[in-house]
Amino acid sequence: MPADHLLNTVLSLYQSVHDDNKTDQIIGSTVTLLSTLSNPLNLAVLTSELLTAPAIWHRHDGIRTSYRVISIYHSAARRIRQPDPAEALPGGRQPGRLGCDAWAKGVAKGADSRSNRWQHLLVLTGILMGMHVDDDGAGSSSSSLSAGLRNTLQEAVVKAANLALERPMQDGPVAAASISVALGFAMPHLSEFHLRCINSDALLPNAVWTLTGSEGFQDGQFLTPVNAGVSRSRQGDVEVMHWPAESASFRQIQQLDSKPVVGSMGATARLAMHAIQHAANPALVLQAQDALLEFTARIFEGWQACALSEVEARTEGRHLSPETLQVTFPILSELLRKVLYSVVAALQALVSRSILDPRLRRDPSVAAKTLHTLRNLFFISSRDGNSNFQAYTFASLCSVDILSRYPDAAAALLAEMRPDAAAGSIPPHPLGRTMDLHYLTLAEHFPPSLPSAASEALIVQPASVYLAQPPPPSSPLARDLFESAHSAVLSVLSCPQNSALATGLVPFYVDNLFSSFPLHISPRQFRVAFRTVTQIVSPPFPVSATNPDLAETLLEMLRFRAAGASPEPLPAALYDAAGGEGENEDVQLSEQSALLLALVDALPFLHISLLEEWLPVAAEAVGLIADPQLRLPVRKRLWDVLGSGEMDVERSSFAVTWWYSRGGKELVLGAAAGLAGQPVMSGALVEEEKREGGEGLSRL
Repeated sequence: MPADHLLNTVLSLYQSVHDDNKTDQIIGSTVTLLSTLSNPLNLAVLTSELLTAPAIWHRHDGIRTSYRVISIYHSAARRIRQPDPAEALPGGRQPGRLGCDAWAKGVAKGADSRSNRWQHLLVLTGILMGMHVDDDGAGSSSSSLSAGLRNTLQEAVVKAANLALERPMQDGPVAAASISVALGFAMPHLSEFHLRCINSDALLPNAVWTLTGSEGFQDGQFLTPVNAGVSRSRQGDVEVMHWPAESASFRQIQQLDSKPVVGSMGATARLAMHAIQHAANPALVLQAQDALLEFTARIFEGWQACALSEVEARTEGRHLSPETLQVTFPILSELLRKVLYSVVAALQALVSRSILDPRLRRDPSVAAKTLHTLRNLFFISSRDGNSNFQAYTFASLCSVDILSRYPDAAAALLAEMRPDAAAGSIPPHPLGRTMDLHYLTLAEHFPPSLPSAASEALIVQPASVYLAQPPPPSSPLARDLFESAHSAVLSVLSCPQNSALATGLVPFYVDNLFSSFPLHISPRQFRVAFRTVTQIVSPPFPVSATNPDLAETLLEMLRFRAAGASPEPLPAALYDAAGGEGENEDVQLSEQSALLLALVDALPFLHISLLEEWLPVAAEAVGLIADPQLRLPVRKRLWDVLGSGEMDVERSSFAVTWWYSRGGKELVLGAAAGLAGQPVMSGALVEEEKREGGEGLSRL
């Protein structure tokens, strides 16, 4: 069909609304016309008519129409930039085609006063994207437009956006969301200068609304209907939940997940980050943070009311039906991950702004609200390693660091988040225990900045509830809570200002530590805990001044426990040797060898008088381990402590003297062979082990 005739046909079809198939044909013909018309005036007319066409704008497709318009001009621009080789004349010339600059000018003239500024932004964004050229493998990009026209086009994008942002809701929510959508796509193609020319004060509330509002994540209300679609049944003694794919609530989740804004939420999140970083008015940044906090609070409330929140993160296989586990729940989980990533991206920019902006730097509420927002999303971030990305780590740890400078604000935050476990009872609902896990994980960062009374009330008391009730093996969440409680108490004990508290707390804690090993905590965790407690009750910590015998008492308890401990290798499910000093990931331990490793770990912290007494004890204790494979890690760790530089200068000097002049070498090598105190014949095995020991300690 000749181009003029096709143009008249398309313009006439624009005047009425059609079904989906006919609309797709009209859009395809529009792209063809835009890429083949050779008269710039016709391009302007076609664009002007498209931006007011009932066939496009009266279909009530919402934001999809805006995406469709961007796509039309993006596709047409690509065809102009990369014409079909089959249409080329001899010599590579194209029959009657406009150049990129002439084409872009002709199309841009169609964005006239008959249409709105936000519609102009869609057209200009499509052109800018379509003319962009990626240099494969070169790590750079360029445009098919001349430098002057490219600069003019970028100015037009910024001007259209700023004018549209003056009254973003004038044409309704779709128009407001379209501004953020178009700018999100245009951002990578704008220079730094033009990015800074965008009115970020007007953009910020619009971008946050696009992310959280009706065109985005629906104000967090999408979880509310889920509960109505979940049914329960019993399979033996296990309650199983079923959320069928045919349920109306799942169809609503699918529809939300397929919305264009949700599908391209990364671009909107980057736009919100830009607006947060460049907004001139800090009050608008604080308002954006409040909006994100309220949004995540609604997300949390919706999940709290949902039956699926009763299932622990790592037990879905037992409590969800196969259809739920394989079909419906993964879609919901992916949608929740999008919420997490989008909000955290904005929080990263907000925390960065609060560090650099002198007007926000002294306001601890920014960090406190960030941590509250992350708490609301913890039920998402605690699943499947969802928090293992840089933006989350930055936003969380920087907020903790900022708040640590304000003890009163930190104590107030912990008091607001303080779990029900502080009253002496563990929450029966899994979500309540998940929130307790977040609290304990967060609280362990604050003891250095808190007074002793606040640490006891806000950290020790809630943690003690979990320490007093060892977790059942069937509950991974309970095990995580138990370990976090240990970490939180150790964090309190490690602070010098808590010496008076530590004096009364250490006996209780160590007794719990011994009773928990090896069923409830791994050898690595036991060693870290015992080593830390030994350091706390040794010089120069204040506890050693008031209780000088406490360190030796702990060592005696450990040696007594090791003497009666099982020499059999621990089952793989009960220990995790990875990460221990001097150990390999595949090292095997028994309960006895793990306890003796903890004894060796404690040596670098002992006072010289105790070190003189306990070095021979540790060397002889190695010989208690009958199995050579289980004895090997302890032997290597002892050599490592003596010669690796872990001790300070005074202790290292004494260790050298003990090794060479006080029989340490003979005692260690004999103990290493498992023959301490026994008459033996000289043999190849013993000599080999001695040679190993001599080589390992040659640096002494």
